[in-house]
Amino acid sequence: MTPVDYLQFVLAPQVVNGLALGVAVVLVALGLTIIFGMLDVINMSHGEFYAIGAYAALALGAAGIGFWFLLVLVPVLMIPLGMAAERLLIRPVFDTRDRHVTTLLVTFGLGLIVEDVLKIVFGANTQRPPTPIPGATEIFGIILPNYRIFLILVGAAIVLGVAFVVYKTRLGAMVRAAAFDRNMAASLGVPVSLVYAGTFAFGVSLAGLAGVLLAPIYSVFPTMGRDFILLAFTVVIVGGMGSIWGAVVAGLLLTQVQALASLVISPVWTDPIVFGTMVAFLVFRPQGLFGRLGHA
Repeated sequence: MTPVDYLQFVLAPQVVNGLALGVAVVLVALGLTIIFGMLDVINMSHGEFYAIGAYAALALGAAGIGFWFLLVLVPVLMIPLGMAAERLLIRPVFDTRDRHVTTLLVTFGLGLIVEDVLKIVFGANTQRPPTPIPGATEIFGIILPNYRIFLILVGAAIVLGVAFVVYKTRLGAMVRAAAFDRNMAASLGVPVSLVYAGTFAFGVSLAGLAGVLLAPIYSVFPTMGRDFILLAFTVVIVGGMGSIWGAVVAGLLLTQVQALASLVISPVWTDPIVFGTMVAFLVFRPQGLFGRLGHA
């Protein structure tokens, strides 16, 4: 194989696959990092909210609702679910002395419950909704599935939209102020409790949207949240807990490392490399690449 053939038929498709996986991980990690940056809560049930979004899309799609409408409907339906989870589970233990451990255990328990409920309701078998955009396109000699191109473009648009809201709007300023010092923000008239609930619900809504977008690629099954949540946590830690741009950079970087490393070493070593990177950051740079929301 010539160097040109290697570049066209091996390296370039691997980079594109890594990019598509990176966008998928960023979409899942986005809500996770916002919840952590704002509430200082490690939401262990985030992967299950992602699964709920995918199953909701599957069920509503089977009922005849089109994919394009589901992209709006499912995230909207996830908002009251997120508000209820924050009010009923997070809020009662939020001000306790062991808040971090308690909220981690509460959300971990919620994730287990949701996973079992999904198994009971939908069964344990893997299901896959039809691809909304079939076919493939050739770009510079590389054959790319149309839906993956769509996912990359939509993922970029979602990241830019969330970043605009957080960094360029009055609402985002209130969120960042509450994240930095909730007592100061409350004294300035910011409805901190409502902002907290809304932020948690927004993060859950983003997880649901990720479920809708990724279901046609990665299929739908009760434990699907586990596949992404470990990598999403790694992205959040490496990028900076609460940093949107950190999640984007770390998500794309780590998935490229995974994709390209598998070309030269056994794929079984790619996960240890990624998780080893997370451990190294926790030890030597615990604030991550970009620091925290409201602190950077």
